[in-house]
Amino acid sequence: MPARDTDPLTGFMFALDAGGKVQGYFTEISGLGSETEVIEHKIVDGSGRDLVQKIPGRLKFTDVTLKRGVTKTIDMWDWRKKVEDGDIVGARTNASITMFDQSLTPVAKWDLINAWPSKISGPQMQADSTAYAIEEMTLVFESMAREKM
Repeated sequence: MPARDTDPLTGFMFALDAGGKVQGYFTEISGLGSETEVIEHKIVDGSGRDLVQKIPGRLKFTDVTLKRGVTKTIDMWDWRKKVEDGDIVGARTNASITMFDQSLTPVAKWDLINAWPSKISGPQMQADSTAYAIEEMTLVFESMAREKM
């Protein structure tokens, strides 16, 4: 039976395309979102009661963390090196995260504007472990939009 538009999506595979700087599949992506700061404004109403009025403040986008198995590819490390070397203009790029279903059909996409890697981490290494080695990168960005698929 085909899925309905209202059925929740199953996250199976995730891809990042960061303007050609990094392209690849990831096993975990977290932190996609935005929030508005809340400003508490203290007022006195017409009856003389002290009240706290909550008003919207600055909009900010949450950092996105991506994890994937270590491979011979060092594109994430090269991209992060631009930031470490002070080339933030060269590091900034528009990026997109695409989520695929189990038949590898794109089902959701998020566009990140002016993204750059603020953090990178190598794998935890343990001689007696049989787990895959995982590397992790944190992206920051100025704006985000969810595309309709």
